[in-house]
Amino acid sequence: MSDERQQRVLEPLSYHGDLVAHLQREEPHAWEWSASSVLTQEVGEIRESMLRDTYRLESASHPQVFDACKTAMLRLGIDAPFTLYQANDGSMNASLVFVPGEIHLVFFGPVLEKLDSTELLALMGHELAHYLLWSMADRVYYRANRVFDHALSYPDAQPSHHETARLYSLHTELFADRGAAIAAGAPGPAVAVLIKVMTGLTNVDPEAYLRQAREAETASGRSLGISHPEIYLRARAVELWWESSPDLASWLNTHLRGPLSIEALDLLGQSELTRLTRGFLAHFMAELDDSNEVIATQLRAYFPDFGRREEPRLDLAEIGVERIDDATRDYFIALMFDLAMADTDATDNVMLTAAKVATGIGAAERLAAALRRDLKWTRARAEKLLAQANTAA
Repeated sequence: MSDERQQRVLEPLSYHGDLVAHLQREEPHAWEWSASSVLTQEVGEIRESMLRDTYRLESASHPQVFDACKTAMLRLGIDAPFTLYQANDGSMNASLVFVPGEIHLVFFGPVLEKLDSTELLALMGHELAHYLLWSMADRVYYRANRVFDHALSYPDAQPSHHETARLYSLHTELFADRGAAIAAGAPGPAVAVLIKVMTGLTNVDPEAYLRQAREAETASGRSLGISHPEIYLRARAVELWWESSPDLASWLNTHLRGPLSIEALDLLGQSELTRLTRGFLAHFMAELDDSNEVIATQLRAYFPDFGRREEPRLDLAEIGVERIDDATRDYFIALMFDLAMADTDATDNVMLTAAKVATGIGAAERLAAALRRDLKWTRARAEKLLAQANTAA
């Protein structure tokens, strides 16, 4: 098992790195603020709160728990003083209270009594992995988390802020689950801990649950979790990571983020949709037989600098059926409608191009429905346009 552990490196997920890079590039003021004095005034309050509200564990009376923490720290490469606490909350769980350079782990309910020795390693590994992530690379991942904790404290926080914070938390939990597997030397104990915390049972079968999780995943969409992915997704994610599955990246994108949706954009999704929009317009204009200044003016209404440099044309496969949802397909259809209606003399030609492009992204039926709904076209007229587009294609 030790050789296997050494072959696995606990690294931030791509979403962590991408979001940090986005904040550094697009939100420099918020990013600089995140480096301001962290927790300097709060550390004393945290310690006092722990002393008042929890039972502090001592190594003499809880040697197994302390040995598990030390072993998990060794396997994760962590060297820091640690303190362990038992809270008075009856729900089974555990959490890390982050203090730079110190480890404070809090246990809730009978979780320490329900776990065997290997599962206890997994529990420790999960919580210690949170500390490891927040401490990495001069605490940049903690700083990103801090930015969104602060942003969401305001009542006018944008939906994109909430969605970004949600996705960041989901990816963070998967990182921590990997730490659990490394500490335990296998994914099974990490999965067992998830099941026990969910059910309260003393004896569980992680292999049986993984079979259940594989069944559940085939019928599920993206995660709807607020701070933690659903248990079956977490179990599958740690299993796939442990097996070094080549499909892991696409699996994570499918089950954590899902198709790009204009109705649920995080900050990274906003940037991605902007890129796709520019590329889509460039592709559309290349498909259009002719254009004029009226249409060019409409394009500049979207992007004032559009056309001042060569615009990369979008490969329509990037917005294919499985890459975006119906609401986002309707958005691209609306863009084409705007261009078609910008110059009434060119409407027929632009609409024909729109029909060809819509067919290329699997949105022909949605285009026809939009023509009838928004432009009051008859069914026969809409079907004739699609037929012309198919002939032209």
